Amino acid sequence: MAEESKLTPSVADPAPLGLGAFALTTFILSAHNALGGTVAPLLAFFGFAIFYGGLAQFMAGMYEFKNRNVFGATAFTTYGAFWMGLATFVGLILMGKVKPEEIAISLGWILLAFAIFNTYMLFWSTRVNVAVFLVFLTLEVTEILLFIGNFKGEAAGTGLVSLGGWIGILTALVAWYTSAAAVVNGMAGRSILPVGGPLWTGMAGPAHTATRAGAHA
Repeated sequence: MAEESKLTPSVADPAPLGLGAFALTTFILSAHNALGGTVAPLLAFFGFAIFYGGLAQFMAGMYEFKNRNVFGATAFTTYGAFWMGLATFVGLILMGKVKPEEIAISLGWILLAFAIFNTYMLFWSTRVNVAVFLVFLTLEVTEILLFIGNFKGEAAGTGLVSLGGWIGILTALVAWYTSAAAVVNGMAGRSILPVGGPLWTGMAGPAHTATRAGAHA
């Protein structure tokens, strides 16, 4: 019995929740960026940015700390806080606290900052599995396109912001797949949906994954 308690995790894998929360909120905002506010209104994402992409993903990050998964904890907590911060920024806009001419340039700086964070997480995701790497790779392209587009003053549905929105939709689909794989692989205890192995195994020490149950190749 003592040996069994050592092998059984103290909590269920929080990664599928974190990935699913990230995917859904990214999808809604990316639809706005890709298609413009007339087709996909911006405020549709607001509540989900606070409670699902924000709070739920942040909590997934907290449980990854409990699992001693430094990669998952850092990624989920950071992007959970990103969504709550973005929702707060939109709230400030609605309250008239941000001048119209400051909105795009502010978003540009926010997205540039997160692109910097995402760059080193992209490198370290090669230690996890192919699916997680693809989430960070598509997200990297999304953030780069969006911060350049916003620095240029482009509106949603136009130019690089629109292109970034379409890549963001792809990012959401990849994250949803990775979440689904982690759920079903964890339930089955074997690989049902493949996620691939780590691309880089060169560092010493254990490779804690962002999707513990979904890490079956």
